[in-house]
Amino acid sequence: MSSSVDGRPTVLVVDDEAEVADMLALKIREEYETIVAYGGADALDAMDETVDAVLLDRRMPDVHGDDVLATIRERGYDCVVVMTTAVDPDLNILEMDFDDYLSKPIETETLLTTLDQQLDSRRSGDPKLEAFFSVVSKLEVLEEELTPAELAESDEYEDRKREAEALGRELQESHPDFEEIVDTFRDIGRGSS
Repeated sequence: MSSSVDGRPTVLVVDDEAEVADMLALKIREEYETIVAYGGADALDAMDETVDAVLLDRRMPDVHGDDVLATIRERGYDCVVVMTTAVDPDLNILEMDFDDYLSKPIETETLLTTLDQQLDSRRSGDPKLEAFFSVVSKLEVLEEELTPAELAESDEYEDRKREAEALGRELQESHPDFEEIVDTFRDIGRGSS
């Protein structure tokens, strides 16, 4: 995990709407060093090993957020990626390699709590904890946005649910404060309801 000159983690804020990108950066700049990119191509140009986390808009006209995410991972960057979107998620998010998913508009407290928790989990060096939070964030967003009938039709949703349960059991044994960590994580409002 890298840090800026002043020791704060660096967050790349990506949105094709300049006002939204600037507002998100303003919300976190007290806690994080921020870099702002106004679109997918700018994000890929700005991305380097000093970036600890990315707030990534999903729907952008120049390079779609899903493609930016794929390119970040293909280039080998292991930073936290939080998808930010006004688009209702669908089951395809289960296959995507991001850490968390927030629906716009995003409250400042939600943004800071999400970044803090994801970066803390990354700093813990426990890949199981990172995997747990990544899977659970996707499940929670889908549970808020889709009906139980829609979810029941997805084998992948059921597989991911079992994966989260298994990881949760393992983490309870290895992390004495696991329940508290999970409670904080679940307090984050991810959906658009």
